[in-house]
Amino acid sequence: MPNKKHQINEEKIKQVFLLLVIIILAGLICFHLSLFVPSLLGAITLYVITRKYNLYLQEERKWKPWIASMVIILGTLVVLILPIYFIADLLIAKLGNASAYMQKFNIFIDKIHDFVFSKTNIDLLSKDNLTKLKEGVAKFSTSALSGTFNTLTVVASMYFILYFMLEKPLLFERLLKSSAPLKRANVNLLGEKIRKMVMANAIGIPVVAIGQGLIALIGYLIFGAPSAILLFALTCVGSMLPIVGAAIVYIPVCIFMIAEGNVGPGLGLAAYCLIVVGLTDNLLRFTLLKKLENIHPLNTVFGIIMGINLFGFMGLIFGPILISITILLIQVYRDEFSDDNPELIMSEPKEIEEKIDLSI
Repeated sequence: MPNKKHQINEEKIKQVFLLLVIIILAGLICFHLSLFVPSLLGAITLYVITRKYNLYLQEERKWKPWIASMVIILGTLVVLILPIYFIADLLIAKLGNASAYMQKFNIFIDKIHDFVFSKTNIDLLSKDNLTKLKEGVAKFSTSALSGTFNTLTVVASMYFILYFMLEKPLLFERLLKSSAPLKRANVNLLGEKIRKMVMANAIGIPVVAIGQGLIALIGYLIFGAPSAILLFALTCVGSMLPIVGAAIVYIPVCIFMIAEGNVGPGLGLAAYCLIVVGLTDNLLRFTLLKKLENIHPLNTVFGIIMGINLFGFMGLIFGPILISITILLIQVYRDEFSDDNPELIMSEPKEIEEKIDLSI
């Protein structure tokens, strides 16, 4: 008789086969619908942000689902989408003439380089590196502007998906919960963690960026920086970048102003940005972002790099979310299938189960 210990469990074979079929089919679907992945992520993000307001209108105010959904959609357009559209439109208007923009940018870089070299005798960038920098900025500007036209398609698809999520929210959540092959407590934990991460990235990061941009704009106007409105938009985008932040915009501007002979305004703007803009950044990050969710800086760094490559400008928000969710899923996997450390992520299961019923 064959040794039963070495026989493969028939149920395990069925389980592995079914899992492979699911992975293959899911891969095919994602590959052929990859264009709509940013739309789906955006719809989920807006759903998480507006969930409680949607349930309030439908369950407490007894509004018809389609009316509540349309009100929520219009609200998100005014509060979230229009400010982003304003900044993007501003950048397009200012950078739309690519040849004129690159001519000014090249003069800007050359003046900074010559000034630093004359004062410190340090060649920060060789001629080859300067050429590569200018070419890189030109390519990035062109791709960013061309990618903006695709944004309209992404936004339209996002709201199409969002409408059906909002119309029957509890059904949507119930389907997600019933489809997840995890313990109830881990499903609840995933829902709560994802909600916090989405709120931190989709609300916290843009609020910090716009806050820094507005404070920096005041300084640009006071000290007479060139193209203050354009610098405001660039500062908003730059402040989303980890480590360097808004300094990647205002430090070169200050050096350029000093190189132009505006020593007083240049030094004044540098002091203003380092103190006031830096204080604004720290204040917002240590109050708003800490309150929403404490996200590790490395998650943000690698998330932004990956997100921009995958989703373009929207990757600034979606990239860190995907990195954080991946790490969280690894922890959930260890809790589900490992006996070594069953308390790894189950530190507060009772509290979570009481707090959350159908959250995502």
